[in-house]
Amino acid sequence: MESEQLLDCALDLMRRLPPRKVEENLNALMGLVPHLTEDLLSAIDQPLKLAVCEQTGREFLLCDYNRYAENDGTYADSWRSPWSNEYQPPVQDGASPSPRLRKLEASANDAFDTYRELYYEGGVSSVYMWDLDDGFACVILIKKTSPDGVGMWDSIHVVEVKDKGRVAKYKLTSTIMLYVEKSGKSVAGSLTRQQEQDMPLDDYGMHVANIGRMVEDMEIKMRNLIQEIYFGKTRDIANDLRSVEDVTKGKGPLDELRSELASVVGRKR
Repeated sequence: MESEQLLDCALDLMRRLPPRKVEENLNALMGLVPHLTEDLLSAIDQPLKLAVCEQTGREFLLCDYNRYAENDGTYADSWRSPWSNEYQPPVQDGASPSPRLRKLEASANDAFDTYRELYYEGGVSSVYMWDLDDGFACVILIKKTSPDGVGMWDSIHVVEVKDKGRVAKYKLTSTIMLYVEKSGKSVAGSLTRQQEQDMPLDDYGMHVANIGRMVEDMEIKMRNLIQEIYFGKTRDIANDLRSVEDVTKGKGPLDELRSELASVVGRKR
């Protein structure tokens, strides 16, 4: 089987396995097809992990977009902090955004740090940017874990930006991974959506506001979808299987059925 077919089969298999065990399943899959390791890592979203910036003491999130990449495309266990712009552990000639883009990255980190505090009331956020030939790209990461550890929310927003004079074209790909556990029951899954939009650009700094507006709108839409898909459907199914009303109070469907059966039995006697 060709590598492309193997990759399609591997991705299809990952979509059918429990999202809560994505790291375990991904490692097992990479053991079966080691030559597809880089393709699998780039195509499959994993739960975000935390690190602490050694220079500032602030937490930041780890992903492939801020991980050190060798010249041959392989990755090393070193990540760039958005707060200090330095790799941990230190590496030579690690990729960093251009000075102009780095300034925009720092502004975006401050903006989304405020956004995270307002909408999530906690958690950690990180923004990473890199230069492209006709613009730039960035990833916005947000992670929130409940204090008791029974809930986890990971947001991953990848934005590709193309400057076209006074207008910029934005392509947003958003993924949300959710895990909730309560009373021995758990709900886990992920949702991905895309959106493209042209927005006015009076100055370079407006990119932060434009991207922020797109991410805010997308998260609201996806949150409503998740509430409907995961929780609304689960509630509907549970209610169909068993009533939550007390059958001893009032005359409900069970009382009517019981009376009808008693009437039929009485007539047969």
